[in-house]
Amino acid sequence: MTEDRDNGRAETSTSGPQGLRSGAAWIASAGADIQNAFLDDLDEGELRALPFLLEFWALPHQLPPEGDWRSWVIMGGRGAGKSRAGSEWVRTQVEGNLPLEPGRCRRLALVGETFDQVRDVMIFGESGIMACSPPDRRPLWKASERKLIWPNGAEAQAFSASEPEALRGPQFDGAWLDELAKWKKAQDTWDMLQFALRLGEDPRVCVTTTPRNVGVLKKLLESPSTVVTHAPTEANRANLADSFLEEVRARYAGTRLGRQELDGILMADAEGALWTEAMLSAAQVTEVPPLDRIVVAVDPPVTGHEGSDECGIIVAGVVRSGPVGSWQAYVLEDASVRAASPRQWAEAAVAAMARHGADRIVAEVNQGGDLVESVIRQVDPLVPLKQVRATRGKAARAEPVAMLYETGRVHHVRGLGALEDQLAQMTTRGWEGKGSPDRLDALVWALHELVLSQRSSARPQLRAI
Repeated sequence: MTEDRDNGRAETSTSGPQGLRSGAAWIASAGADIQNAFLDDLDEGELRALPFLLEFWALPHQLPPEGDWRSWVIMGGRGAGKSRAGSEWVRTQVEGNLPLEPGRCRRLALVGETFDQVRDVMIFGESGIMACSPPDRRPLWKASERKLIWPNGAEAQAFSASEPEALRGPQFDGAWLDELAKWKKAQDTWDMLQFALRLGEDPRVCVTTTPRNVGVLKKLLESPSTVVTHAPTEANRANLADSFLEEVRARYAGTRLGRQELDGILMADAEGALWTEAMLSAAQVTEVPPLDRIVVAVDPPVTGHEGSDECGIIVAGVVRSGPVGSWQAYVLEDASVRAASPRQWAEAAVAAMARHGADRIVAEVNQGGDLVESVIRQVDPLVPLKQVRATRGKAARAEPVAMLYETGRVHHVRGLGALEDQLAQMTTRGWEGKGSPDRLDALVWALHELVLSQRSSARPQLRAI
């Protein structure tokens, strides 16, 4: 578990084995003798209570952080245990020994994307409030009032984020919000809720959500009164079907969608980004048609040793069938390598060419000059090679390529997450990432060769008379 105090905000993360282990995990990893001794030491009441003890079962990201905070955001991948954490937080609010005015019971708001999702997921879901509550403390659901009522008098009222005005009037000690980043009226609902959180000495909010690049979530995460716990889907693998994990890994590992939906990472757009999250998500494809032409583009590192930058190697192709001017480009592979010597990246580029049946290698020679061709020729003397030289800055070269994405004509196969991360950090001001954008540069050269150079050569040449 780690804490990040940047901007006054605490963040706690867990990444499976490196995170803190629950009591259940310790017992599960012990031998049979220890497990039997542990269970034998519990009386009947303790055995009945064990399934409902959050402290025994909880993963690190499911436990409320300590300290003075207003909003706790549990941000994780699909199936990471966010709903269970939200349900258990509600239990602590209504069952805990929290100070209240004499004669008053705690009141909470439960807010989801729709009322049905509040009822079916947050209340009656497999990890909902009902499932997490011991029989003697289970609340009564009054459907006509859309309200849970606990034996101690505490209440929780259900609200739909599609009706933010419904929060005008009621008042609460706290609220649980589920999948905030999906709500269509998220900002309006959040604003109305803030005015309703006016009961008690310390009204707090628990937000459980898969991250998405939306303004309301980004503002919430930037607030100094917000704390964050984070976990990928893998953190809760003990409670997930193996087939589910295998399927989603196979489909989405290495993609930006996978980073968001499985790793629970907020993929935010940089200010002035040439490639936005929406553009990159729209570019994803699962099938590639027969291609008319394929190239391998190479952006060699300045130096050739183990500490050098990576060598960007991108394979892309184009389909030009159809009416004149119609085309679709496909980025097929990111074969970039961190090579200990120039020959290693040259071998990787030639191998990528052979794998995809490419018709040539396009290599930038600004840094290496004739040495770049010499190294590639040592690996394959007959390889078709085109040398290109940059005469403009990276942003200027990248901008026309980004415009191709805006038209919806450039597509990505899955597994290009590292490339897409670099694309997302190129802005109108220039490169804002760390190191060198090797993959991005190689992609730019590939699409210049496949599309932009063809378009410019097709333009009629005008002469002055």
